[in-house]
Amino acid sequence: MSANQTGRNLKISRILHAGYVFECDQTQIAFDTIFENPFSRNCHAFPNVRFDHEQIRNLKLDAVFISHFHDDHCSFESLDFLDRKTPIYVYCLFEELFALIKELGFVNVHPLQIDVPVVVGAIEIIPRRALDSDVDSMFQIKAAGLNVLNVVDSWIDYSTLDELARMGPWDMVMWPFQTMREIEVIAPSRATAATGELPVEWVEQLTKLKPRYIVPSSCQFVLEDWSWYNQAFFPISYRQFQKEIESALPDSQVVRLNPSVSVTLDQGSLQQSSPLPWVLPVGDQDVDYDYRPELPPPRTAEIAQHFEPLTAQQTERVYEYCRVGLIEKYQLMDPPADMYFEKPRMWQLSVYDHKGEVRIFRYRLDGSSIEALADTQDPLSWTTEVPISKLYAALELGESLTSMYMRINDMVFAPEIEKEIQDADIVDDPLIRCLFNGFFGSYQIAQLKRIKAREHAEKF
Repeated sequence: MSANQTGRNLKISRILHAGYVFECDQTQIAFDTIFENPFSRNCHAFPNVRFDHEQIRNLKLDAVFISHFHDDHCSFESLDFLDRKTPIYVYCLFEELFALIKELGFVNVHPLQIDVPVVVGAIEIIPRRALDSDVDSMFQIKAAGLNVLNVVDSWIDYSTLDELARMGPWDMVMWPFQTMREIEVIAPSRATAATGELPVEWVEQLTKLKPRYIVPSSCQFVLEDWSWYNQAFFPISYRQFQKEIESALPDSQVVRLNPSVSVTLDQGSLQQSSPLPWVLPVGDQDVDYDYRPELPPPRTAEIAQHFEPLTAQQTERVYEYCRVGLIEKYQLMDPPADMYFEKPRMWQLSVYDHKGEVRIFRYRLDGSSIEALADTQDPLSWTTEVPISKLYAALELGESLTSMYMRINDMVFAPEIEKEIQDADIVDDPLIRCLFNGFFGSYQIAQLKRIKAREHAEKF
């Protein structure tokens, strides 16, 4: 990479996941700031990094932009390190999030609107419409005569793609290169095997955008050392992505940016630049995910034994939820969208403790109706397994589905049930719906509660 030393340029640095710092002239802004490892409670950075939080506390960012509210993009534990005068711009349709960020102490909190530019010093940021516009946004960044598209980890519909193509030429596109199997791992016995190939639409869309440089973005991560998820989540490697994309787009160059790595982009070239001093690489950085779909998943009873035991009070909190709270929540929700649940179904919830011992709860589901059953001989038509510690964490600590180790329908049902269940939507699982549907900001609320408790303890 050679540099044009005479013109203005844009420095781009990777933080973690979809997080970046952009610098032009004297302006410095950041996107989707995550300063934690692990992030989202149990996602461990891969490659591994540490953070110098004292340096982060002294940062003078001109603004922070957050693409959406998911916990791996909007983390209060990370925002807590920043100066409260830092302007925070967020794309989110839920007003509650802005109130929560203000409760954290930030005084300049602003909603983003699709296609409405925000100018911060020498940099112009324009939120662009993502496929799931109720949740996500993308960012177009203009600075020093350069044009960059940060797709974050969203997808692009074809009408938006046509608009983006007209906004070119593109100097760089940050592309979410993972087909994460977050849903497949919770029903592994029923999941379709990954093809091992890049989705055809990726090549089509990148060909239409024709960027000079493509950064594979939204990083891989691993979980606990013992976790089978570490060979089951990400079918696409950096090597494969670069090989296939550069073959299809010979005029584009794939550039890997590991955490802390910085590059300087100008009109004619891209060159290495000084890394972020507060992101500290640990060990080998050019690692790649080892996807091994042939490995059999361990039983939930075995997985549950890796977690610390709950206290008696915490255990009772979970069991009371299974007896009462889950039923109350289910009855308040709209009926499941999936047609499979339009007729009565027998559901079994199995909760495994740290010894691998199970406690079973059974329910009859009928639309938005649910009834707990002391005992029944009726054949099962849906099953859910979960470690008790993870169910407690989802109830009280903001645990996300990614690291719940939930297991759904891991059995062979009666023939008529097997025929009907083939097309059922896994995310309409009753426990998933009760834990994660219709309740906004559980992760951030749990974080805010911990931060305030910590601040209170420090005062006294």
